[in-house]
Amino acid sequence: MKEKYLKIKNLSVSKDLAIFINNELLPGIKINKEKFWKDFDKCIHELAPKNIKLLQKRERLQKAIDALHIDKKDSQLTLKNYTKFLKKIGYLKKTGPNFKIKTKNVDPEISNICGPQLVCPVSNARFLLNAANARWVSLYDSLYGTDIIPETYGAVRGKTYNPIRGKKVIEHARNLLDKFVPLNGKSWNDLTKVPEILKNKIDLKLKNPNQFVGYSKKLKKLNSLLFVNNNLHIDVLFDLDGKMEINNPEGNQDKIKIHDIYLESAISTICDHEDSVAAVDAEDKILGYRNWLGLMKGDLKVEFVKNRKKIIRRLNPDRNYISVKGKKIKLHGRSLLLNRNVGHLMTNPSILLKDGSECPEGILDAFITSLACLHDFKKKGNSRSNSIYIVKPKMHGPEECNFTNLIFQNVEKVLNLKKNQILCGIMDEERRTSVNLKECIRALKNRVFFINTGFLDRTGDEIHTSMEAGPMMKKGDMKSSKWIKAYENNNVDVGLSCGFSGKAQIGKGMWAMPDLLNEMMEQKISHPLSGANCAWVPSPTAACIHALHYHEIDVFSKHKKIKKRKPANLDDIITIPIEHNYNWSNDTIEKELKNNAQGILGYVVRWVDQSVGCSKVPDINGIGLMEDRATCRISSQHIANWIHHGVCSKKQVLEIMKKMAKVVDYQNLKDKSMKDQEPYQQMSGNFEKSIAFKAACDLVFHGKYQPSGYTEPLLHFNRLIKKSI
Repeated sequence: MKEKYLKIKNLSVSKDLAIFINNELLPGIKINKEKFWKDFDKCIHELAPKNIKLLQKRERLQKAIDALHIDKKDSQLTLKNYTKFLKKIGYLKKTGPNFKIKTKNVDPEISNICGPQLVCPVSNARFLLNAANARWVSLYDSLYGTDIIPETYGAVRGKTYNPIRGKKVIEHARNLLDKFVPLNGKSWNDLTKVPEILKNKIDLKLKNPNQFVGYSKKLKKLNSLLFVNNNLHIDVLFDLDGKMEINNPEGNQDKIKIHDIYLESAISTICDHEDSVAAVDAEDKILGYRNWLGLMKGDLKVEFVKNRKKIIRRLNPDRNYISVKGKKIKLHGRSLLLNRNVGHLMTNPSILLKDGSECPEGILDAFITSLACLHDFKKKGNSRSNSIYIVKPKMHGPEECNFTNLIFQNVEKVLNLKKNQILCGIMDEERRTSVNLKECIRALKNRVFFINTGFLDRTGDEIHTSMEAGPMMKKGDMKSSKWIKAYENNNVDVGLSCGFSGKAQIGKGMWAMPDLLNEMMEQKISHPLSGANCAWVPSPTAACIHALHYHEIDVFSKHKKIKKRKPANLDDIITIPIEHNYNWSNDTIEKELKNNAQGILGYVVRWVDQSVGCSKVPDINGIGLMEDRATCRISSQHIANWIHHGVCSKKQVLEIMKKMAKVVDYQNLKDKSMKDQEPYQQMSGNFEKSIAFKAACDLVFHGKYQPSGYTEPLLHFNRLIKKSI
């Protein structure tokens, strides 16, 4: 597929991208078109060589580590000697003096409110709007439609409304109100009449009267009561006329006419240009940029048909209430939107430099996504402080963080922004960043607003970095290994020591099973308990359920306790998770390979053939998992490592890949969510011609040689081939 280019200064710019920038992006903001292209041309030609040098350093360090493990194959490599070596080659940096971050103009969603964080592919406008509007989510719907409420004693979900299940939802919600907004001397279950508002005061006796924030009226009647707990709002909606209840044919089941309870849920949302999208050329990039621009302008909308009805989805308005002092108050109706740019590795053919090479994609993202934010500055529909939030993934160490800072400085200069107006989120998902986290933060101390951990990418890099050290333990066992716990704790320890509490986010990773929310309810409370003031969720419903954890846990109080503990040990973080004396059975090995192969194939076939970067992919047991490039990275690196160390053979893996391709084909052909995609092309029976199957195999058989074990180069290459057919 060949791009049509326009010559602009020293750049060859995709015609479609140039038209988008000139006709959609630049109009309406005070940026001169000629000056923009002149300055952009200059910046990108200055930054691109620096980008290349940093990638070359990654490769030099990796070769040095490989050589060490090959040399020490038959001898014991002590942690002391390993640490000394990492310092010698410049992998492990000297830690400087203590400091506190100096980030300014941070919105309260980042600094003061602890809660769920959604991650959404920027290429899907409908998903984006759902995510942006997930600031407020129905608790009743979230309970009714998930496995939080068991389908026992007649409480089945079914195709039509089930009053028995509805009663259980009401009971569960009442119990939650008792827990988070308790009454003095009685239960919410005991109320027999609608609460009254007299002189802006509620007639309910709350244990903590300060929890009552205000109320709203509709046609002079009470519409809702607004409460707060741990800085999160709870909106109790009433249906006094019986006109809001549309599900139950018998009318509102609730004795005091509560129609629903809305929880403040997805406090922030990452609109993702990276792991959850398949963007390989100008066409793909424009789709993401245009959606992001629509969010910043506030005019993004989607039309679709649901249950034979035409629906138009837009951004929700702000929510209006009357305070306890009788004054009008307004709460933000949408999630605070952050933008995840791509990392430093990939280039994109949408723009060619004067030497004919492709533009570094991360630099392009920084300029274009920041430009779009200028449209929000007048109305402050997103950031009320006029800050730009960019999450930067896959940085390796302090030097690459310094480079990100340099990119943002250039963008600020070209776009006439204030110094440090672009704020940066650091994703702690690469080994060289984990072991140098404090220095990475120091490099961005004036603009950092976020750090988080990402188990999957971090494990993928762990395997690749230590590829020559020996066979890695099984993927499931990795979660309980020494380095994982130390890595997770270190992220919080360092963040708190650098003054993040009350100023910036400390985040934890994704819940990948969107249908198993009862299990999430049991497990994901560990994230706020660990000191994380945000954690990733895959859907608005999951955001609502996970919000309950932040009602239960006061994260800022946890921070005070965590600060007193002994910090995580560096030796533990760099402990390599190899299985020294493995004695796995053939059945165990085959099961592990099948699980990995199924995950790779299930993800890659959708990515390459249908341009789906993130979706709920059935695993080997038929459980839907939210898969993105991170899950693909760990699975492909894991098999590559086992092949390299003789745990299994290439022949064995190829046979398993073919077997699992048949399983994946069967799953996809019966998956109803695939009906909106391009017609599915089976891999099985077509192994020689299937581009997707070839790509999946290449990720495994050539995984050892992929830069940092990343999947992007092979996925992009094969997707471009697919698009050219």
